[in-house]
Amino acid sequence: MIQPRGPREDVKVYQPDEFALTETGYRGPAPSWAPGAAALWVVDAELQGGRAHQLAPDILDAEELRRAGSLIAAADRRCYVASHVALRVLLGAWLEIAPEAVVLRREPCPSCGGPHGRPATDGGVHFSLSHSRGVALLAFADVPVGVDVELAPQARTVSDIGYQLHPAEIRELAELPEEQRPAAFVRAWTRKEAYLKGKGIGLADGLSHDHVGTGPRPQPGPPGWTVTDVAVPAGYAAAVAVRTAGQSPARDDDRRK
Repeated sequence: MIQPRGPREDVKVYQPDEFALTETGYRGPAPSWAPGAAALWVVDAELQGGRAHQLAPDILDAEELRRAGSLIAAADRRCYVASHVALRVLLGAWLEIAPEAVVLRREPCPSCGGPHGRPATDGGVHFSLSHSRGVALLAFADVPVGVDVELAPQARTVSDIGYQLHPAEIRELAELPEEQRPAAFVRAWTRKEAYLKGKGIGLADGLSHDHVGTGPRPQPGPPGWTVTDVAVPAGYAAAVAVRTAGQSPARDDDRRK
C-alpha cells in the first residue's frame, strides 16, 4: 500500500502521492497525516480523466456537474472533473462514506463574511484543491491548509504581472537573468496563493503583503503558517501552506514589511 509522504528534510519539498483510479475504483490509502502536517495527492488529468468522466455522473453533485459543463476547453473540463472526483473519493475514504455522500460547503470569508471562504466538509478534516492545465493537487490536514499548482508562465506574463508581488520579491526577480525569471516568479506565486487559500481569502487579499521569496526555498512565515514547495511534474510549480497548530492566522499587523 502506498503511504502518504511528507516533506523531505534535505530539500524541504513535499512529495505527493499519485492518485490513481482503476476499473473497480480507487487504488490507494485514505488520507492520513501527522498533527499539523499535510497529506498531498497529485492528479494527472490526462491519465485519470477517462475513468473520472465515467464516474462523475454518480459522484459529483449538481453544482459540480454544472461548473464542469460550463468550461469551454475540453482539457479544462477533464481536469476539473478528475480533480473533483479525486477529492470526493479521498474525502469519502477518510470519512468512511461513499464519495457521492460527501457534503461540500464554503466557510464564511474571513474578510467579508460572505459564503466564499475555505471549502469544508464535516468530519474534522481540512482540505484544499488546485488545478492547472492537466495537473491537480489536493491536500488534507487537521488544521487549515492551502495548495496551489501553476504552469510556469511565459516571460511576458512575468513582465505584465510581476509588479503585484512583494517589493523584495520584485527586486529579486529584477536581479535574475531574464530566462530565470518565470521559474522564480511562479515559485513565489504558488507559495503566496497557497497561503491565501489556506486563510480562506484567495487572491482578493493581493500578493504584495507577505514575503515568501522567489528562490529555491521559501522564506520563513508568514506568522502562524508553514509554507513548503511541492514536487510536481516538470514545467509546473506548486506549494502547500499549513497553519501552525495552536496559532491563529496572521493578522494584517503581523505581516512582513
